[in-house]
Amino acid sequence: MATTATEHRHPGGEAEEIRRFARRLGIPGLVDVHTHFMPRNVLDKVWAYFDSAGPLTGQEWPITYREEEDRRVELLREFGVLAFTSMLYPHKAGMAAWLDDWAAGFAARVPDCLHTATFFPEPGAPAYVRRALERGARVFKVHVQVGGFDPNDPLLDEVWGILAEAGTPVVIHCGSGPAPGPYTGPGPIGRLLARHPRLALVVAHMGMPEYDDFLDLAERHERVHLDTTMAFTDFSERLAPFPAATGLKRLDALRERILLGSDFPNIPYPYAHQLHALERLGLGDDWLRAVCHDNGARLFGLPPRG
Repeated sequence: MATTATEHRHPGGEAEEIRRFARRLGIPGLVDVHTHFMPRNVLDKVWAYFDSAGPLTGQEWPITYREEEDRRVELLREFGVLAFTSMLYPHKAGMAAWLDDWAAGFAARVPDCLHTATFFPEPGAPAYVRRALERGARVFKVHVQVGGFDPNDPLLDEVWGILAEAGTPVVIHCGSGPAPGPYTGPGPIGRLLARHPRLALVVAHMGMPEYDDFLDLAERHERVHLDTTMAFTDFSERLAPFPAATGLKRLDALRERILLGSDFPNIPYPYAHQLHALERLGLGDDWLRAVCHDNGARLFGLPPRG
C-alpha cells in the first residue's frame, strides 16, 4: 500500500486497495471506531466550518468524502469496514438528547454502525445517558474542545459513574490539537480517571499533540485506549509529529489498546492513507492486525478473527 496524502483515487480502486490490505493481514475487514454520521443540518455546519478554516483548524481542510449519507455508508462497506460509529457531539446544552434520538434511528437502519450516543454537562444528562444505554448505545462520543467544558464538571459526575459501571467505551477528544481549549490536555483527564479509574476511555487522535502524556495515562490505566484518528498521516505529521524515537516502543507495548480511527468523511486525504501511515510505522503485521481489527472487535463484542 503506497497511498500518499495528496493522491485522490477513484473510489473503486481505493476500495480494492483497502480490501487488499485486509486480505494481506488475514483479517476479515476493518473496525473503525471514529467515523462521523450526524443529522444533515449539523453536518452541513461542520463542513462549513472546515471550509472556512475556522479557529479550531486554522488551515485548508478539504473534505475528501463530501457525499450524501447513503453513499458514505456504501463507501465504508466497499472499503471492507465491518463496524463503524456515528460520532456526534453537542456544542451547547439542549442538543445531546435529540442527537441521541437521531443516532438511535441511524443505528437501527444501519446495522453495521455501532450505536453511538453523546452527552453534555447539563442537569438532564444522567437521565438521557441511561435512556441511550437502555436503547442499546454501545459507544459515546465527547468533544471537550468543541463543547468547551471541563470533563470534571459536577454535572457529569453521575454520568461518568453510570458509564464506568456499564463498561461502555467513551471516545473523547481531549488533546489540544488542532487548537488548545481551556479544558484540553492530559490534566483534566488525569483528574477524571483518578475519580473514575474504571472508565473505558478511548482518547481520540492519540491525544495529539500531547502524545507522550496520553500514552502515560494509558500505561497507568488498563481501560484507557487510544485511537489512531489522523495520527501518523502526512497531514498531521506536519502539524504535530509523533515522537517516534520514544513512542514507537510504547505503541508496540500498548498494541492491545490502540484502535483504528479515521475521522471519515471529514479527512483531507484518502481513507487508505491512514492505513498506509500505520503500516509505515514498521511495527509489524501482528500489530496491524490488532489495531485494525482485533482490538475493536474485542472491545465491542464483535466476532473474532476466524
